[in-house]
Amino acid sequence: QVQLVESGGGLAQAGGSLRLSCAASGRTFRTYTMSWFRQTPGKERDFVAASSWSGGSAYYADSVKGRFTISRDSAKNTVYLQMNSLKPEDTAVYYCAASNRRLVVTALSTYNYWGQGTQVTVSS
Repeated sequence: QVQLVESGGGLAQAGGSLRLSCAASGRTFRTYTMSWFRQTPGKERDFVAASSWSGGSAYYADSVKGRFTISRDSAKNTVYLQMNSLKPEDTAVYYCAASNRRLVVTALSTYNYWGQGTQVTVSS
């Protein structure tokens, strides 16, 4: 069983930055693909970024490419999402997700563990 706890959400102005953290329990962190998704009311949960289980590859949604960076610290069992040049359309609840399945990293169904979510609000 893996438990995920997000932190770091809050309010930022357009053009500003925030860093989200996701602390994972369990000793198998290194074997999990770790990702971030986001969701706004009435819409589907969308892929944002993923860090492969090996840590060697990162994947990003086109909407955040060049602005967001995903990283992981295996010693701390933590994955981060550095969000720069924030836009009002980045406003959403951000969810951390983990998967030990070697499937498509952008698909919701790939992930077997989810955090509770953290709100990010970007004002114009």
